[in-house]
Amino acid sequence: MFRPLVIVLLLFMSGCSSQLPEQIETDTSTNVAAKQAKTSGLDSVKTKQQVLEQKLMAFHHEWKGTPYRYGGMSKRGVDCSALVYLAYKDILGRKLPRTTADQKSLGHKVSKRELKTGDLVFFKTGWSTRHVGIYLSDSKFLHASTSQGVMISTLNNSYWQRKYWLSRSL
Repeated sequence: MFRPLVIVLLLFMSGCSSQLPEQIETDTSTNVAAKQAKTSGLDSVKTKQQVLEQKLMAFHHEWKGTPYRYGGMSKRGVDCSALVYLAYKDILGRKLPRTTADQKSLGHKVSKRELKTGDLVFFKTGWSTRHVGIYLSDSKFLHASTSQGVMISTLNNSYWQRKYWLSRSL
C-alpha cells in the first residue's frame, strides 16, 4: 500500500508545477490594434512576431481556463508541456517532444533580455519539478498553471523571477 502511494507522489512531483499569485487578463483586440499602430512600418521580422503573437493569443482564448491535469492533452485537462506541444502543432505545424525534459533541449539557449514571441521559458518549480511556457512579449508568457489552468503570466512576478531557469529559441 505504501509503495504505490510513494510512486504516485513522485510522478506528481516530477510533472509541471506552478503556484501563481496573479493572472494577467488581456483583451486581444485592443492589444493587437495598439501594437499594430505602434509598429507600422517596421521590418517583416517584427510583423512575423506580431502575427505569431496574435495566433498565440487566439490559442490562449480557445484554451483559457482549461484545468491543469498531469499528462492531459485535451480541453478536459492539460499540463504545461502538452500545452506547448499542442500550440506548436496547431499554430506552426511543428511537432515538438511531449515532455518538458525533452523540450528543454530544443533550439538554442537565449537570455531573458533576448526573448522573442514563441520562445520557450523554463522554470525550476521544485526539487525535481520543471515547468514550461511560451513567451509572448512584454515579459508575458502562456502556460498551464497547476492552480489556475491555462493562463498568461508575467516573468516580472516575484514567484516566476525566483523560479526562472532558462529560455530556448526554436
